[in-house]
Amino acid sequence: MSDQTLAQRRQELVERSTAQRAELFTHAEPLVRKAAAADRILGKLREYPVVTAVGVGAVVLLGTRRIFDLATRILTIYALFRR
Repeated sequence: MSDQTLAQRRQELVERSTAQRAELFTHAEPLVRKAAAADRILGKLREYPVVTAVGVGAVVLLGTRRIFDLATRILTIYALFRR
């Protein structure tokens, strides 16, 4: 292969690589946003380990349905007393 042919082939490979990289970043962007949101949530959980442990313990002991019912009642009572 001549130098000109190699240079042209190299240029084509660079252009193809650039296009693939751009496509990869476009497709990965939603995943990156979700990972950032999960990281923020985990950061808050790490800030308050006792509250997190109490919350997890409540879910384990009471179950999600009972906690939801209890939270609904508490919010209703709060809304009534707030008036």
